[in-house]
Amino acid sequence: MKKNDVVLLEISELNFPNKGVSYIDEYKITVKNTLPHQKIKARICKKKNLNLEARKEEILEKSPFETNKGCSHFEICGGCSYQTIPYEYEDKLKEEQVLKLFKNADIKDFVFEGIVTAPQKEAYRNKCEFSFGDVEKGGELALGMRKRQSFYEVVTLKDCNIVDSDYLKIISKTLEFFKSKNITFYHKSLHTGVLRHLVVRKGFYTGEILINLVTVSDYGFSDEEFVNALLETKLEGKIVGILHTVNDGIADAVINEGIKLIYGRDYYNDRLFDLKFKISPFSFFQTNTKGAEALYSIVKEYTGEVNNKIIYDLYCGTGTISQVMAEKAKKVYGIEIVSEAIDAAKENAKENGITNCEFIAGDVLKMVDELKEKADLIIVDPPRDGIHPKAILKIIDFNAPEIVYVSCNPVSLVRDLKIFEENGYKTIKVRCLNQFSRTVHVETVVLLEKSNKQM
Repeated sequence: MKKNDVVLLEISELNFPNKGVSYIDEYKITVKNTLPHQKIKARICKKKNLNLEARKEEILEKSPFETNKGCSHFEICGGCSYQTIPYEYEDKLKEEQVLKLFKNADIKDFVFEGIVTAPQKEAYRNKCEFSFGDVEKGGELALGMRKRQSFYEVVTLKDCNIVDSDYLKIISKTLEFFKSKNITFYHKSLHTGVLRHLVVRKGFYTGEILINLVTVSDYGFSDEEFVNALLETKLEGKIVGILHTVNDGIADAVINEGIKLIYGRDYYNDRLFDLKFKISPFSFFQTNTKGAEALYSIVKEYTGEVNNKIIYDLYCGTGTISQVMAEKAKKVYGIEIVSEAIDAAKENAKENGITNCEFIAGDVLKMVDELKEKADLIIVDPPRDGIHPKAILKIIDFNAPEIVYVSCNPVSLVRDLKIFEENGYKTIKVRCLNQFSRTVHVETVVLLEKSNKQM
């Protein structure tokens, strides 16, 4: 079997994140974006010994679990993977994928408490980064999600199961404006064009909307006209701020090389539980607000009684977990590398009347050295790549009796748990949360305890 061979496969199992596996003789073939028991036609694209990767070209027979239709873009949009199956089967698939990772890492003898379905499953995203591109090579301007297996082409969202209807109206008005001005998208390989991204954030409880347009510095249109076009749009929520960010870099990412406020204010407000939060354009805030409340409820349960305890909240973002925990804790220290998020955390704590949180801007790897008070409990909620190996060893050196690890990526989670377990900690219990329905993502919360209790 060799590269470019076309093969007929039946998917027998699923590995995280949503990688189907099939076998032909001694070969193991992995195909992304498939479901168990789907029969597909695929083309071999990579080969390493007996392990092959293939690209799905056609579904010959659907999985027996596929009972839903999905949105009109599902077959080509890169945003969702599980629209065609019932929620309960989606939960089961994610649970099985996480448990397989734990088994393969030989992490065992813990209590697995299953997976929780998020309380809001549709129109739940409070933040979306939309890309500009073309519908097809040389086609008309598009704004939405990247097409599957495409570097440039974009699906303009007409309907979507996971975003608010206001986002679709904002996409439509933005496209109408730039088409009328003949403004082109930024072409990543040619380094020509103007339009890069549109970031929309909306408060679940407040309905406040913050919009951030990202272009190159030489953009050739009126900010004022763009603002007026957006403000004409009839929305359920209310636009409270519009920003224009410049990015002349090569990377296809929302990078701030200069930001300008062109309408209103540079933040929006929302709540978690009874706490108020001011959220700025580049600060982290959980993408599913109701799901975040469910997630932090698990964290509070796993931390148990925290009266008079010193808590470290590492990778604290805008200080959401810190402030949730502060009600009964003696003191909470939060560390976050994004200084803008720390500024927001300090403001949020002041607004909420919280005086026992101290927020520190900097890399966890370096700033944990600044913490002098002994931690009774450490909470870590790192980015997708997990904790830096050197930072893990520093965290271990604090010798905290308990650690609660909140993870959005079970692959980096089990890698880090192995290091904790090799250095005196034991995985006690695990619970998953399907916070991002219809996508491949899953949240996992783990309670770790120091193996020897002589502190």
